[in-house]
Amino acid sequence: MEKYFAPSELIINADGSCFHLHLRPEQLADRVILVGDPARVNTVAAHFETKECEVQSREFHTITGTYKGKRITCQSHGIGCDNIDIVMNELDSLANIDYATRTEKAQHRTLTCVRIGTCGGLQPFTPTGTFIASVKSIGFDGLLNYYGRRNEVCDLQLEEAFKQHMHWDPIKGAPYVAVADQELIEQIAQDDMVRGYTISCGGFYGPQGRQIRIPLADPNQNEKVEAFEYDGMRVCNFEMESSALAGLASLLGHRAMTCCMVIANRYAQEMNTEYKNTIDTLIQRVLDRI
Repeated sequence: MEKYFAPSELIINADGSCFHLHLRPEQLADRVILVGDPARVNTVAAHFETKECEVQSREFHTITGTYKGKRITCQSHGIGCDNIDIVMNELDSLANIDYATRTEKAQHRTLTCVRIGTCGGLQPFTPTGTFIASVKSIGFDGLLNYYGRRNEVCDLQLEEAFKQHMHWDPIKGAPYVAVADQELIEQIAQDDMVRGYTISCGGFYGPQGRQIRIPLADPNQNEKVEAFEYDGMRVCNFEMESSALAGLASLLGHRAMTCCMVIANRYAQEMNTEYKNTIDTLIQRVLDRI
């Protein structure tokens, strides 16, 4: 029997678009570039030869067009894994649910999603300007723990090794380790991006070890993270979305990965506030390779 998605669960606007993104199914391409900043959608789309549609609602800005003959959707998601929860579920609904009947389509449609972001580098070999591809992402946010089958798409051994190394306090909730699509990593990262683990934090300040006026629960968190090594790989960076993207994509049957440019090196305590002038290099590489 076909599953019916009730109006309270799958919210469809009067114009036939999904609730938050305001996109209609025909406006979504199979290739999706995800960016945090709504203004960065314009930076990506400036490379398009044609622009098919543009939609904006809150922090969700979308342009679908073509680049070198490839139909691509560029979608902004704002900041945080909670926003990725909205974006990935709604993009999947556009691809795999018949909005007219509110039932799942018989043929699954697979999306290829690459997030282009900025991050804080955590190692001496990740200075500002480095491009990092997140092979596995450790989610401090807890988002994937709310979904069934999360253990099927997570690296449980890496989770346990990380918790033991960190002397993890369970009051923070359980971290999870989401795995990016390996073929997509090879396709996008090639030989000019550093590959490693990424930590997706539930905030920009305390969760990333920044102390302003509130003391930290674990003042040594970043030193422990920097020292962690597993299976010959280290934690290269902090950001705020890659774990939710990789985890939800895996559960929904899509290909996804995150690549970021380091704009702050926490190890060296350096910051590049002019990164918007240089991230276009990473954007062009992803456009060429997606």
